[in-house]
Amino acid sequence: MLNMMAVISSYLNLVLASANLASMNEQEYVFSRMSGVTRYLYENLPSYDIAGYATFILVFLLSAFVYKLGFAKKLSIGQNIVIYAFLLIGCLILTFLALFLPMVEGLIVAALILIVYKSRLWREKREEAKAARQA
Repeated sequence: MLNMMAVISSYLNLVLASANLASMNEQEYVFSRMSGVTRYLYENLPSYDIAGYATFILVFLLSAFVYKLGFAKKLSIGQNIVIYAFLLIGCLILTFLALFLPMVEGLIVAALILIVYKSRLWREKREEAKAARQA
């Protein structure tokens, strides 16, 4: 009887060890498939819950910034609240996509392109105003 308990105990230890090894291999596989910023967040933040919320907040902030730079018009407060509420809902879907697709990186590139565009537009308007004053 004692021998049988020892065999069952060693078998359970083997199963637990292999399950732990399998979960580590699965974790490595998932991390290798994640995009860069998302992988960084999930590897370096204390828990996966915090990393998920951080990814969502990052996607929302970058989406709002890109919207503001490229598409926003002068609207009333109520209309802005509705637009940002729908942007918040849309960012839930983008957060799921951001796990394995480079959504955050794409939003960063879009923001940089729009920053360059807006700075050139501002410079051209300033030069035109300067030329109009001189003429």
